[in-house]
Amino acid sequence: MIRNFKSLKIWQRSRVLVKTVYLVASSFPKEEKFGLISQLNRAAVSIPSNIAEGCGRGTIKSLSNFLDIAIGSACEVETQIYLASDLNFIDTKKMEFLTDEIGQIRRMIIGYQKTL
Repeated sequence: MIRNFKSLKIWQRSRVLVKTVYLVASSFPKEEKFGLISQLNRAAVSIPSNIAEGCGRGTIKSLSNFLDIAIGSACEVETQIYLASDLNFIDTKKMEFLTDEIGQIRRMIIGYQKTL
């Protein structure tokens, strides 16, 4: 194992994001259960999951690759939050809070990746 993912602030913070996303998505219309809710939850879960999986791999190159995937998932979540706002599932204040948090997590992942 390359790194202890549990000690990484990006992993810890992205877990909090997952919880927040799940709570926000639970207020979406029920007909979105297999649509936007499912997509959003899966993409959010993908962020800390890929950070952890990359840390469990044997090479820096592999870790960097999984961090790239986590960054992509963060972009996916951000897009879905904008869509939720466009569809009036969340208000502007919540959208701004979430997109700011996602942006900060994404920058943290990129910063970590640069240290490898």
